[in-house]
Amino acid sequence: MKSLEYLKKKINEIQNWPIDGVNFKDITSLFEDKSDFRRIINALAKPYLKYGVDKVVGIDARGFIVAAPVAYKINAGFCMIRKPGKLPRNTIKRNFSLEYGESKLEMHTDSILPGEKVLLIDDVIATGGTAIAACALIEKLKGEILEVGAVIDLAYLGGAEKLREKSHNVRCLVSYTH
Repeated sequence: MKSLEYLKKKINEIQNWPIDGVNFKDITSLFEDKSDFRRIINALAKPYLKYGVDKVVGIDARGFIVAAPVAYKINAGFCMIRKPGKLPRNTIKRNFSLEYGESKLEMHTDSILPGEKVLLIDDVIATGGTAIAACALIEKLKGEILEVGAVIDLAYLGGAEKLREKSHNVRCLVSYTH
């Protein structure tokens, strides 16, 4: 696969957002460019075109932007993990820590059936708290997590490594080491 490191030049860094001390990597410019958006979706989907993935799970909210088209491209179902109070049916919940606070996630109890092969997709892996919580929800429903994918890995925050320590395969398109 052709390197996608050039995407870093198009990712905006917003200092002290959403709180002081956090330098936010804004990838919305990549979504706005039709060529970059296609490359991102194709690169995330390519390894799974013939893999038999049952469900692609996207994390609220920017994760939906990449997970849904990946699910479409690989002919899989799409499931959402959302912030509390956004899903209408019965849910399971998980609390977790972010790099700038605490949060909760929910998922429908019937989104994933036992033994289904699942690909978890988000926009960014930072400290790993969101992805680890999402994996816990998928595993509680007895889904088999094939891989955790993201557009960006903020490797200097250690999230991808924490996921690997929990025996999850991780694949990101670009990585920031500092």
